Amino acid sequence: MAILPILCYPDPRLRVVAKPVVHFDDSLQATVADMAHTMYEAPGVGLAATQVDIHLRIIVMDVSDARNELLVFINPELLWVSEEKKLWKEGCLSVPDFFDEVERPDRVQVKAHDQFGRPFEVEGDGLLAVCLQHEMDHLLGKVFVEYLSPLKRLRIKGKMKKRERSLQE
Repeated sequence: MAILPILCYPDPRLRVVAKPVVHFDDSLQATVADMAHTMYEAPGVGLAATQVDIHLRIIVMDVSDARNELLVFINPELLWVSEEKKLWKEGCLSVPDFFDEVERPDRVQVKAHDQFGRPFEVEGDGLLAVCLQHEMDHLLGKVFVEYLSPLKRLRIKGKMKKRERSLQE
């Protein structure tokens, strides 16, 4: 398993819309394993393939306290979202060290396939619902900072560019 480099906002590759997975083969299994390893090492609770410059509809996440319940969503689709919304303080591996509140539906229902091509559905609330929506946004080329005010986005973008320059020195 490899640790994959995570793209950082405002990298334009984060805006690419992911394509559906059509082959559930060994290559997909390796990608899922590398993504999971990358997510756990980061550490994070979720990772979309877009964040590691793979533009396929793949999400890995683990919202368990023990960090031992890997969930894999291939070609996820939102079936339903609740009318009730909740504010959650979100962070992102592509926007390190920045956290802010985002309002999202409190409950969701998603259908997807596992890494072997088996279809399933899941309904969740709390962190699971937030994480699913956050990672599915990545697959659509959207980063959580886009829910923030233009001023906050501009401030974060500036700090991220400054961070990138300091890492290159």
